[in-house]
Amino acid sequence: MRSYYTADEVRSAEAPLLASLPEGALMHRAAYGLAAVVASELRARTGGVAGRALTLLVGSGDNGGDALWAGTMLRGRGVAATAVLLKPEKAHKAGLAAFTAAGGRIATPAGRLESSDLVIDGIVGLSGKGPLRPEAAALVAQIEAPIVSADLPSGVDPDTGAVEGPAVRAAVTVAFGALKPVHVLGAAHCGRVELVPIGLSLGSAGTRELEPSDVGMAWPAPGAQDDKYTQGVVGIVAGSEGYPGAGVLCTGAAVTATSGLVRYAGPCTSEVLAHSPEVIATPDLARAGRVQAWAVGPGMGTDDAGRRRLRTVLESDVPVLVDADGLTLLADDPDLVRLRAAPTLLTPHAGEFARLTGKDPGPDRAAAIRALAADWQAYVLLKGRATIIAEPGGRILVNEAGGSWSATAGAGDVLSGIVGSLMASGIAPDHAAAMGARTHSLAANLAARGDPWGPSAGRGAAPISAGALLAQLRESIRILRACASPEEMSDPS
Repeated sequence: MRSYYTADEVRSAEAPLLASLPEGALMHRAAYGLAAVVASELRARTGGVAGRALTLLVGSGDNGGDALWAGTMLRGRGVAATAVLLKPEKAHKAGLAAFTAAGGRIATPAGRLESSDLVIDGIVGLSGKGPLRPEAAALVAQIEAPIVSADLPSGVDPDTGAVEGPAVRAAVTVAFGALKPVHVLGAAHCGRVELVPIGLSLGSAGTRELEPSDVGMAWPAPGAQDDKYTQGVVGIVAGSEGYPGAGVLCTGAAVTATSGLVRYAGPCTSEVLAHSPEVIATPDLARAGRVQAWAVGPGMGTDDAGRRRLRTVLESDVPVLVDADGLTLLADDPDLVRLRAAPTLLTPHAGEFARLTGKDPGPDRAAAIRALAADWQAYVLLKGRATIIAEPGGRILVNEAGGSWSATAGAGDVLSGIVGSLMASGIAPDHAAAMGARTHSLAANLAARGDPWGPSAGRGAAPISAGALLAQLRESIRILRACASPEEMSDPS
């Protein structure tokens, strides 16, 4: 499990170290780690370190100091380093003195930047809020070399990952002491994230992310005494005459995700059975049979028939996932969820979130879904490249997809089927949602890149459909389970 700590939490953890260590010791630890990552990046990109050209973008405060000290250390390895001081009068004095003493060059923001092999972004740090100021934005716009950001990309909010104007888009971000929410919520601007330990002592985090091994270890697998019923029976209410594909995709995902039983209740029985003959399908919800969880809503319609189906499912005593048309119907009657004794998971995208609450999630998406989860006493999954899951008590799980290939019609139907089946197997809704999101995003990436093990692996990707995503779901699960059990990778069975 990865943990992400807010700026205030990190500053609180730094305070006792700053009080007990010699002055500058904590900054030297951070700068040493930054210099090591920059040297490694130079070597990987240019074949060496000595003789390479480095530009430092130095703002006021400690992040500018981190950059200057890292530049000083790299000067000792033969790197030609130039520091562009955005606010010369506020530059870190000790770091600037050490940098110039080591032979580093000083430049002003006026004019064009000299070309370099790599750029260190030390413009703002944890205290920085809002977009880059015009002078800094003009500098960043000139950069063609890869950027390594110190702690976080400047212009990206440390706690929300929000970008509301000009901001640095880094190739690598070096996190000092702890991962922050920006590193997962603003991952598209962070690039690869490298964590440098500096000795912080941190407690439990309010924002966490499942590792692939966490997902693989928790994924349901049949035991010696299991049968189709003991592994969890999920009920799917999805699809309509106008949208039969939603029923096919949602049910197909549920069939693929676990080894239990899937029941389908809706008007698309013929289409569903044509794709998944193992499903028990009926057009009559009252005759669907007993289930351990329901997934309801995708393509179901918002007419009176859909409303009746939703109400019947929510009156059950088992966990329920509500998506798509089900969310549109819920916007008119939230008490259907608020008054439930059993858990409910809502899975909106931004537009559906606005229907439920009357407003967009805004830049602080995590705070927005925390508020919805507390208000409705439900679990909430807000879709996006960084999918965020909140439980009613306020804790957050995040899944960073590593791309946006799943932003395609029908992909949400697949996600509903995966998560519904995991809930039926007994996994708590927030963990089922996080596990489903990780598996779903990996399947999308596999589909976009074709054969991940073949000779063209990693050489580009192409747009996908929800059907292609579903086709890769079993391989995604296999890979994640292998992360928890490496021996499975070499097992010919």
